[in-house]
Amino acid sequence: MTQITLAVSGSISAYKAADITSRLKKENFEVAVLMTNAATEFITPLTLQVLSQKPVAIDIMQEPDPSKVNHIDIAKKSDLFLLAPATANTIAKLANGLADNMVTATALALPTHTKKVLAPAMNTKMFENPLTQHNLERLQRFGWKIIQPREAVLACGDQGTGALAEIDTIIDTVKELIYEKTI
Repeated sequence: MTQITLAVSGSISAYKAADITSRLKKENFEVAVLMTNAATEFITPLTLQVLSQKPVAIDIMQEPDPSKVNHIDIAKKSDLFLLAPATANTIAKLANGLADNMVTATALALPTHTKKVLAPAMNTKMFENPLTQHNLERLQRFGWKIIQPREAVLACGDQGTGALAEIDTIIDTVKELIYEKTI
């Protein structure tokens, strides 16, 4: 079965990870969920564990199976790595090769052929910041597919680009990448 690794970072839109997980399962994907500590402040790991039917990995130092290194094992099994929502902080860490949590360490351990996708979600000013744009461009050069955020009234009350893409868009992108033909 195809495994999608869903990585969730600490955005208000982290609650949408429940819908993403549920939808991926309904598409017959196996879903492994990773969370940053900040993400656990927005949605409980138990919710995503119930929906994915797998333990949620949060602590990079927690090794449930002593015969395996958890973040390496998850990376090896991943057919597609989806970071949704992707915060400016996590994007910056990935663009600069930092691996200080379960999400970033697993992303850096991915085999080069693994498909990598991220869906940013943040305040408009943070998204439009030249540093964030530079980090996104850098990740694209390294093979990451970026699902652009939408324009909306954001949680902070600002109007602008930065809302997590629609769940349908995220799921459709995952399916397109998984089922694309390689020549």
